[in-house]
Amino acid sequence: MGMSGFPFHTYAEATQWLFAQLPMFQRDGAAAYKNNLDNTLALSAALGHPEKDFPTIHVAGTNGKGSTSHMLASVFQAAGFKTGLYTSPHLVDFSERIRINGVPIAQQEVLDFLQVAFPTLDALKPSFFETTVAMAFHHFAKEKVDIAIIETGMGGRLDSTNIITPLLSVITNIGWDHMAFLGNTLEAIAGEKAGIIKSCVPVVIGSRQKETVPVFKAMAQSQTAPLFFADELVQVTPGQYQPEARIRTFSFQTPTSHFSVKSPLMGDYQKENLGTVYSALEVLAKHTTWDLRAWFAQGVEHVLESTGFAGRWQILQSQPLAIADTAHNVDGFSRVMEQLASLKASKYHLVLGFVSDKEVSKLLDLIQLPTDIYACAPALPRAMPVEKLCEILQTYPWPVKSFSSVMDAFQAAINFADKNDVIFVGGSTFVVAELQSSSFLSKL
Repeated sequence: MGMSGFPFHTYAEATQWLFAQLPMFQRDGAAAYKNNLDNTLALSAALGHPEKDFPTIHVAGTNGKGSTSHMLASVFQAAGFKTGLYTSPHLVDFSERIRINGVPIAQQEVLDFLQVAFPTLDALKPSFFETTVAMAFHHFAKEKVDIAIIETGMGGRLDSTNIITPLLSVITNIGWDHMAFLGNTLEAIAGEKAGIIKSCVPVVIGSRQKETVPVFKAMAQSQTAPLFFADELVQVTPGQYQPEARIRTFSFQTPTSHFSVKSPLMGDYQKENLGTVYSALEVLAKHTTWDLRAWFAQGVEHVLESTGFAGRWQILQSQPLAIADTAHNVDGFSRVMEQLASLKASKYHLVLGFVSDKEVSKLLDLIQLPTDIYACAPALPRAMPVEKLCEILQTYPWPVKSFSSVMDAFQAAINFADKNDVIFVGGSTFVVAELQSSSFLSKL
């Protein structure tokens, strides 16, 4: 302990404290969910309201918000803007959550922030998420970004990010996730996400669902916020999927134009996200002085290198083809299973692990493939123990092998698979993260 009472000397100590001291939803589930913005507002005030120092775009939704946020950031970067990007969770290192022009926050910056904020953190005891959001806003203000793309954590209305007044709000879609906190109907979940709609700020809705349209219309009307549905602005058609290609062409049809873009995010489900991103640019062009449509194709094509995005229908190797995807709720996982089925392999090798708060059986029910299962558990307290997963898997018809780590399971899948088989790694963000952080991938 130094004179100031500041307890950390290294980045490792600081991040360990962030993860350990603060209740973190990702790790601890319900204990970390705060149902008000008091801490966030108090932290922001103590730091001098940094979120007021730069323009923002706010992105919420059950699925697709990560891809949408990264693509938007990449478009702004292509257009020459100094672009902040705040997302969660991280795959390998905490610093990935806070980036400027794709570069994660420096370890020293994390320490400096904690030193400045420590008296307040000590007094308020905010959650991991509240602290991280404050750190992001502080960093973006200090570095004078031209724009920041801010992804909500969970929900919207009470999300720590919701103290901003953005240029534009984006809601990608509504599906079943985090029901314990957000409600048991699509309408209730939509109501929470619609909480990011602000007075007179235009809002783009990425996918139209009959249950949620009235919720968004009512909220937008009460806030006099111009409301747009992506399907009214653009139709997107995915081109032929070629696993070996590492890039896929998507065609766009708007009322006035027809064009195509190349995307390294090749999942079928990306057509919705691409439509959302293009619609966001259309609405920005119409309602603000920012017209970035000319940089759309370049931004999309370079999203991986410009933002460091990973883990979405990510091709890990070919022959046998191995794919990882972080989809972990019914909506996301079913789309991934559909696309796996479209590959028409005679045998699939699924490396699966889950966190215990997910409805694992509902996800397993979606697997309609000739498959062998390689069961594992990601290394975190909330992971479903592999013994428990194997117990659930006994009620299904597939051969199951059990492994003590994600890496061992993946390695076994590679050893057992024929070169025309398909290997899939997923079930949880944390399963994919473990693969990313191993040095194994760099050797492939």
